[in-house]
Amino acid sequence: MDQHLTFTPADDGLWEQYEQLASRAYGHPIADITHLRGHADLQVAVRGDRVVAGGLGLLVDQFFGGSPVPSACLGDGCVAPEERGDHLATDMVTERLRPLIDRGAVISTIVTSSTGYARRLGWEAPVGVLAWAVTTDDLKKSFTGEDFEVEHGLTDEAEALQHQLARQWNGPVHRPDWWISWKQDKSNLTTYRFARPGLPTAGLLNLTTKRHERHGMSLVVHDFWAASQPTASAMLAFLGRHNTRARTIEFRRGALPPYPTLLHGLRHHRTTAESWHPWMLRILDVPEAIRLRGWPTDLTTMVHVEIENATGEGRNRWLLHIKNGSAELTPTSFSGQVTLSRRQLAVWYAGGYRTTTSARMAGVQAASEQALANLIRSTTDHEPWLPDHF
Repeated sequence: MDQHLTFTPADDGLWEQYEQLASRAYGHPIADITHLRGHADLQVAVRGDRVVAGGLGLLVDQFFGGSPVPSACLGDGCVAPEERGDHLATDMVTERLRPLIDRGAVISTIVTSSTGYARRLGWEAPVGVLAWAVTTDDLKKSFTGEDFEVEHGLTDEAEALQHQLARQWNGPVHRPDWWISWKQDKSNLTTYRFARPGLPTAGLLNLTTKRHERHGMSLVVHDFWAASQPTASAMLAFLGRHNTRARTIEFRRGALPPYPTLLHGLRHHRTTAESWHPWMLRILDVPEAIRLRGWPTDLTTMVHVEIENATGEGRNRWLLHIKNGSAELTPTSFSGQVTLSRRQLAVWYAGGYRTTTSARMAGVQAASEQALANLIRSTTDHEPWLPDHF
């Protein structure tokens, strides 16, 4: 191919071209390219007068340790089939990240089935992702709603609850104002709120339906936010009451939080779990990502760490100091007590290593078991979970 390749932000004409390219590359239209036009950044590669690659980028905050961290969330990227094989996707990722980094992103999240490709570029999956299915009859027989009342529709109070609960995990997006309307319009979502009489909203459920060809439907849950175990049980009981029309409740990949309410409440364990490609995290600016993250207020520790540099050709030595809910990473000449690759750093940052055993089995090197334990403990007060899709 002798025509010069250039990278550029998309104007209206290039945006339309990219939408056509994505439909051809994916084999079907990509609705988000239309829905996110007013909110996303689109970078494209142009050869001659043709768009041959591109992808969307969203600058949003993700919660880690209870604090919002600016993140470059990449989605809907592709390369024209006739251009594949020349590492264009790698160059395209660099160009997609550049404007988001300039606007403050210090981490990046991507969801892709090409996990090996993402790993080569420094992303790693902190946790596996599952989609669940359970029959409505099993839910109806296993859970009760107690005295919870159910109301239809979204309120400001319910949105505030979602923000509050999202802070309790590592990974959820701090949803901007336009996020809910985007999801509702795209997926035809119906919202229900749960609360005890006279008390604030304690649960939020977003779902959609899939009609069966002959009779009835399936329910697909997109959002499941509960402030307590009784609330979660009431929400599951509500789903079970759809048994006259829906045989099955499906929890979309990552939608069901990783707590044991469903497992421990079922009288018969007849669920189906399906593994999906995971969300993957990459640390773009290590010192800033450490500074902006939330940390346990009751932990004071200092650990010397060596972290693989951005090129992957060497390691940088740092002193990690955590105190009073804050952390700082400063350069040092001392050898590291714990050595991390960029990918291992991302998993640790997200709380993906729950024990020193899991860290060592992932290849994390440590000269001191106590130093490794202190490092692991610093991020395990919140579990990794990303229910948001982009």
